[in-house]
Amino acid sequence: MDEVLDPAMQVRRAVLGAEYVDRAVANASAFTAPFQTFVTRYAWGECWLDDTLDRRTRSLLTLSIMTVLGQRDEIRLHVRGALTNGCTPDEIAATLKNVAVYAGVAAAVAAVNIANEELVASGLQSVPEEVAK
Repeated sequence: MDEVLDPAMQVRRAVLGAEYVDRAVANASAFTAPFQTFVTRYAWGECWLDDTLDRRTRSLLTLSIMTVLGQRDEIRLHVRGALTNGCTPDEIAATLKNVAVYAGVAAAVAAVNIANEELVASGLQSVPEEVAK
């Protein structure tokens, strides 16, 4: 590591969870390892270490972008990251409504469903009684 990668990796672990990041690093191959370094250096170093936006804002912005791009796995990951960064379920819902209006209802519906699964898994949302039966 170096002076950019060390703090970038700390932020990456803080937002996404050490278990997720450690698994991604451990599963890196000779082909994918340089990309892991690239992502850590630029996404988590240059972007997430820039304190112009706080982590909550950056989480909601990232969630919006992943929704527009239809990146379902990244939506799931960044819903968890948003919760870790102190975003509330209401803020996540409001962000996804904003995406629906400005970027498309279909993309936002998929993200709402994924976000709901993550909120249920984290205990922040309950499953309706009819569904639980």
